[in-house]
Amino acid sequence: MKSLLSILTIIVGCVWTAPAALFKSGRPNIIFVLFDDMAYGQPPSYRADSKFRTPNIDRLAREGMRFTDAHSAAANCTPTRYGLMTGRYPSRIGQFGVLNTFSPPIIPRDRPTVASFLQGHGYHTACIGKWHLGMNWEEGKSDKVKALPIGARMNDGPNAVGFDYFYGFTHARNIETIIEQDTVVAKVKAVENQPRMIAQALDYIDQRAKSRQPFFLYFPMCPPHSPVVPVPEFVGKGGITGKDGKYSDWVHQGDHMLGRILERLEKNGLAANTLVIAAADNGAAKRSYIPLREAKSSIYEGGHREPFVARWPGRIQEGSTYDHTVCLNDFFATCADLLDVPLPSGAAEDSVSLLPCLLGKTSDPVREATVHQSGNGLAIRQGPWKMIFHHDGKRELFNLSDDISETKDLFTANQETSTRLTELMQSYIDRGRSTAGPPRKNEYNLVLWDGKTENKKARKRRKRKENKDSKPSDK
Repeated sequence: MKSLLSILTIIVGCVWTAPAALFKSGRPNIIFVLFDDMAYGQPPSYRADSKFRTPNIDRLAREGMRFTDAHSAAANCTPTRYGLMTGRYPSRIGQFGVLNTFSPPIIPRDRPTVASFLQGHGYHTACIGKWHLGMNWEEGKSDKVKALPIGARMNDGPNAVGFDYFYGFTHARNIETIIEQDTVVAKVKAVENQPRMIAQALDYIDQRAKSRQPFFLYFPMCPPHSPVVPVPEFVGKGGITGKDGKYSDWVHQGDHMLGRILERLEKNGLAANTLVIAAADNGAAKRSYIPLREAKSSIYEGGHREPFVARWPGRIQEGSTYDHTVCLNDFFATCADLLDVPLPSGAAEDSVSLLPCLLGKTSDPVREATVHQSGNGLAIRQGPWKMIFHHDGKRELFNLSDDISETKDLFTANQETSTRLTELMQSYIDRGRSTAGPPRKNEYNLVLWDGKTENKKARKRRKRKENKDSKPSDK
């Protein structure tokens, strides 16, 4: 009898110490929640006088680290998601606009993604929400096929680039079409979409809690992107009245979904061993928030500076901040560093690990410089300096430490800095990467426009391509 009890004691001990062993191995669960079109100035943890209600973003800021100078890869949806998944600047493939329902995928099967990387190192991976990186539909686009019926099939979607499970929709304007894995499974009202997404995410967490396998959940939601369709539960609860009241309710609903994920982690005993990151893909559409200049789709700070918060209990210091420039692209290299394994060959050319910052091992800059993009140009940021290369040839230089609103152009007055940043930007283009490693080839003929390098025909071709990319979907 004593022998049997000893065996049972050992078995029970192994079962209960497994999560602790996994925690010590440095392989936590990872959840990345991506808000759509949330401005830097909306969460009160980023702008004290904000009237928006985002208690769960603010909670993560209190319980973890708040990045004060974080940026999306681009000032609009699709290119930012490419950067997040691949750790590569989307300008390298010429992706300046956004995709539509029938757009082909822009991530080829042989391009490593953060999902395929984690999948290859023992993680179960899921994408639940808005994809917006293209799919190949068997029906194809034609005059007879204007909408995707239930049963429509696709390939080269999330499953092809590292996700074991996908439940979501192609993009915001196709929010009424629900896809599971590679098949359209339902047609719903727009207001019903997000409740379905969060229910599926919570169910996924419940299921993964029963497994000893670590998981990666990517949850790209719709709020606060249009259509603005808060469920009745949130109407009048967003903190703002008048014409922006419904919009603030939608913001609040998105934040509440983040909160439900946090609650479900706690319910399943997973909170202590889960790295949770919440960020946004670009600025708010047609809504600027001082002191930042402009909004979504702009190369100025309002287009791409984002709220970015991260929590990992016991590892990330509560209430900490990091004040140097980082990019959503950095998620890929951070995950590799987290697992203590090298990045795959030919991957994450523009990704830098944030793990030293997250763990409090450094408060210094981890990036040499950061590239920003919009449909109208490129910019490079190094320290306080930001230089913009507009497609029409105009160039601007700002010192953000003195002029966060980008009102005083110093391009002519500070030629030494302008030249240095131009040369650095050109080197990033020529090398096909901004990190250490062998040179890589860009798939797009990327140039720093000076107003002279393009002839009239080339300029028209570029404009047509950018307009075509941007028209069909959510700018």
